[in-house]
Amino acid sequence: MVLKHPIVIVGAGLSGLRAASLLTKEGIDCRLLEARDRVGGRVLSTSISNQSERVAFDLGPSWFWPKYEKSIDHVAQELNVETFDQYAKGDVLLERVRNEPPQRLMLPENPDLGAKRFSGGVQSLTDALAETIPPNVIELNTRVTAIRLDEAEEITIEAESDDGSREEFIAGGVILALPPRIVASHIEFTPSLSPSLITELVEKPTWMAGQAKVIVTYEEPFWRKAGLSGFVSSMVGPLQEIHDASAETGGYALFGFLGLPAEMRQNLGKDQLKELTIGQLVRLFGPEAENVKDILYKDWAEESETAVEEDLLPLRSFPEYDNPHITGVWEDKIAFAGTETSTQYGGHLEGAIQSAERAVLEIMGLHKSL
Repeated sequence: MVLKHPIVIVGAGLSGLRAASLLTKEGIDCRLLEARDRVGGRVLSTSISNQSERVAFDLGPSWFWPKYEKSIDHVAQELNVETFDQYAKGDVLLERVRNEPPQRLMLPENPDLGAKRFSGGVQSLTDALAETIPPNVIELNTRVTAIRLDEAEEITIEAESDDGSREEFIAGGVILALPPRIVASHIEFTPSLSPSLITELVEKPTWMAGQAKVIVTYEEPFWRKAGLSGFVSSMVGPLQEIHDASAETGGYALFGFLGLPAEMRQNLGKDQLKELTIGQLVRLFGPEAENVKDILYKDWAEESETAVEEDLLPLRSFPEYDNPHITGVWEDKIAFAGTETSTQYGGHLEGAIQSAERAVLEIMGLHKSL
C-alpha cells in the first residue's frame, strides 16, 4: 500500500510501538512521534547490579496472563522475548488493623491462571518492538501540539521539539497512542473535537497515573524461606498492595503500590516515603526486611506526559474503558490506541497491544482505496 502522506502515530509507548511495527511490516510509511526522550511510555524497567550480572525491575507494569491475554503472548513469542512465571508459592498476608499482627492465609494454587513477567523487564518487549521499526521513523523529544483538518480534508500536524524548533507536515491519518486525558489536554484540534468525544476522553482515568511504585531489593528472599509468597493486602499502609518482584535468576525484591494520595506523597518526599515503606516491610516480614540493598521509586503522578490534574485523585473503582466514539469531521481521520481504549483489557498490557492492532486495522481500512 502506497500513501501520499505518512500515517502519524503520536506516542511511542507499547501501543504506539506496536502500531508502527505493524504498519512497517505492511510497507506503510509512518512517523512515530514521542514527547519523551525514550520509547516505552509507562513501560519503564531499571537494571541494577546483582553480583556478576544486571537484573531488571519494572517501575511500570509488570505482568500478563497468557491463558487469557493471547495478543501480548503472541508478540512476545514472535519477537523471542523471554518470560518467566511470577512467583506465587506460599501464604499471603492480610493487614487489617494497625498494631495487630497480619493475618496469614493459604490460597489454592492454580498454575494455569498464573501471571508471567518478562526476563528483562517489560522494557525488553518495547525495545524488541522498537528494533522492528526503521530508526528514522521514531522521533523522540517531539511533542505534537496541534492537529488541523482543512476544507480539502488534508491533515496537518504541528509538532515542537525540546530545542524549541517547530515543524508542520501533512499526515495521511493519525493514530493517537496516548492516554485520552493527555490527548484532550495537550493537543489542540481544528476543528474542535465534538463535545461528547472530549467528555469521553476526560472521563477516562489514565491507568497508573495516580500511582507510585516502590521496589526494595534484598540479598536473599527471606519471605520465601518463611513460606510466604510475598503478596500482601494492607489496609494500614503506606503500601496497600505488595508482591514478590524478584528477577528470574537472583535479584530478590518486593514491590508495592503506595496507597497515599499524590499530594500527600509530594508533601512527605521520597526519603520519608522510603523510610515508611521499610518500616511496613519490617512490621510484616520481620527484622530481615531492614537489610535493604537498593530502593527504587517511581511516582507517575509527577510525569506531565502521563498524568493531568484529574489523575491525582485516587481511583475509587476500576475504570470503564472503551474505544472513544469519533463523530463529525474527524471520523475516519483519527484512531485511538492505548490501554484506556480497550474494552476488555483496559489497564493491562494486553489492552495496549490489542488497541494498537485495532487502530491499525481502522487506518488501513480507511486508506484501502488509495
